[in-house]
Amino acid sequence: MIAARPQAADREVQEDLMRLDAYRGQLNTLLQQHQILTASRQDHARARESLEGIDRAASGTEFLLPLGGEAFVRGSVAREAPVLIGIGSGIVVEMVRPKVVELLAQRLGRIDQAVRDLEGKMNSVDERIQQISARLEATERSSGASADVGGS
Repeated sequence: MIAARPQAADREVQEDLMRLDAYRGQLNTLLQQHQILTASRQDHARARESLEGIDRAASGTEFLLPLGGEAFVRGSVAREAPVLIGIGSGIVVEMVRPKVVELLAQRLGRIDQAVRDLEGKMNSVDERIQQISARLEATERSSGASADVGGS
């Protein structure tokens, strides 16, 4: 019966190591999602700021209009010109500028909320990682083992 306890402890350590690995993978996935949301937020904020800058500029002001691939064309934008904006699934619609600025602000609000939610999940997973790591370190200290608990 004495050998059963070390086996149970070994099994618990192995389960904790598997959980730790799974949580680390989950945290990595959440970090990638965070990067995507951050890039999207920057893109939306840049679009809104550009539209607001056009509205503040004097009539006939020349702009560098990005084409993509670091290519630009010089041109001016009529204040009353409609704006083309993607609404999803590859569909682009034409809207008046104030409506587009409002839509971009709404999107920014939703992105900001998604970032906050994601950061909450990241903190929760990180706390679990810390708890398991502490438990594994305590187990290692109590057993007097000299092996590396989660290492390679």
